Amino acid sequence: MKRWSGPTPDRRPDPGGPAIRSRHSRTTIPTAAEAGAWAEVLVRHRLLHAAVLGPNGQWLVQHAPEGSVRVLDGAAAMVELAAQIQHRTRTTRNRIR
Repeated sequence: MKRWSGPTPDRRPDPGGPAIRSRHSRTTIPTAAEAGAWAEVLVRHRLLHAAVLGPNGQWLVQHAPEGSVRVLDGAAAMVELAAQIQHRTRTTRNRIR
């Protein structure tokens, strides 16, 4: 059986195939505005109970009303948490179908 070594300029993945990209393929540093937008979406969709930006740039997040509060160190950590939650939600949803 031939081992697949990834796409090359002459051999690209099937366009109808999976479109999952690496979570670590960013070329820019997340901004505070982007982190704030993700925090708002996560709270609005009840994937987080609360997300508050502190005066020093850290984020305080709480998954459930009675849960412990986590401290995230900056916008990049907030965006990474959003990516983790999104990944977990998508993989769980695909298993249920």
